[in-house]
Amino acid sequence: MFIVTLQRPRGERHAAISICWHTETMDGMRHLTAALLVIGLAACASDSSNSTGSAEQIGDPKVDMSAVETFDGLARNHVDSTVDYAQSPPVGGDHSGQWQNCGVYDAPVANENAVHSMEHGAVWLAYNPGLTADQVETVRAFARNQTHVLVSPYSGLAESEALVANAWGTQLRLQSVDDPRLAEFVALYQQGPQAPELGVTCSGAKGEPIE
Repeated sequence: MFIVTLQRPRGERHAAISICWHTETMDGMRHLTAALLVIGLAACASDSSNSTGSAEQIGDPKVDMSAVETFDGLARNHVDSTVDYAQSPPVGGDHSGQWQNCGVYDAPVANENAVHSMEHGAVWLAYNPGLTADQVETVRAFARNQTHVLVSPYSGLAESEALVANAWGTQLRLQSVDDPRLAEFVALYQQGPQAPELGVTCSGAKGEPIE
């Protein structure tokens, strides 16, 4: 006589098999072999059915992000002077040795410090100072309970632009704070693979965010 017990812990892909037998006869061995074969086939079928779609997908595939611009070949030297960036707001390049502490600011921050924050994986939401209080609140909400989101007003945006979302080498210009691409951008690029120094902190350096 033999007993086969199949256990599959929660969250595990493979079952644990416990087998006890109390016979040394050939019939017992044939039965045992058949039982193991059935269990093996069931485990393989289960793994096959779970092999696709198991990885968590970041972002919403229904949101069209084709307007995102990318920029390559960005320098990463530390400098003590101001930098004349090719993009406005900048998305990378030489920058200050101090990063801007992530969080919410009610006054503009220096480009050179914000660029260093993006090198660490921060998303910089640079909004038009002409936004209403409610619109500013909508943008600020993206930084709450986040480690690598920087929000600040930015002078020089086109009048039609509500804000520009920036990450290292990546930029999206938006005409509305309610555009669904804003949330998508933050989800995709905060601590995203585009960051040259992914995982480095965005606190403990320059600036005192108001929240």
